[in-house]
Amino acid sequence: MGPEALEEYNQLVKVEPMKRAINELNVGTWFAGLRRTQSLGRKNTAFLDWSNDRWKVHPIADWSDRDVHRYLTRNNLPYYPLWEHGYLSIGDYHTTKSIHEVSEEEQLRFFGLKRECGIHEIDLASV
Repeated sequence: MGPEALEEYNQLVKVEPMKRAINELNVGTWFAGLRRTQSLGRKNTAFLDWSNDRWKVHPIADWSDRDVHRYLTRNNLPYYPLWEHGYLSIGDYHTTKSIHEVSEEEQLRFFGLKRECGIHEIDLASV
């Protein structure tokens, strides 16, 4: 799968359904678990964004991996079960790799061609 096919797949399977749901449900605010430490593209993630007449809230934008661990531990919450097997970033079954299968973390999802699926980059006004 090349970059163009991957982009088309993400648009059809992820982005378009998300756009449709947000618009059909008339969502005024949505929450996402984006963190600044997850990738270079997320390093400037704001706690609150206003875009296309909707708020997008990132309540844990400044959390580190250690903060996530502490929260889960303090609240007796489990990690995602596949985390113990090296799946540090979960995407689709056929585009997600374990850390044991790649040479660098950027290759964990989408064959290392890109880091984001597009959901957090969408223009919600255009459906």
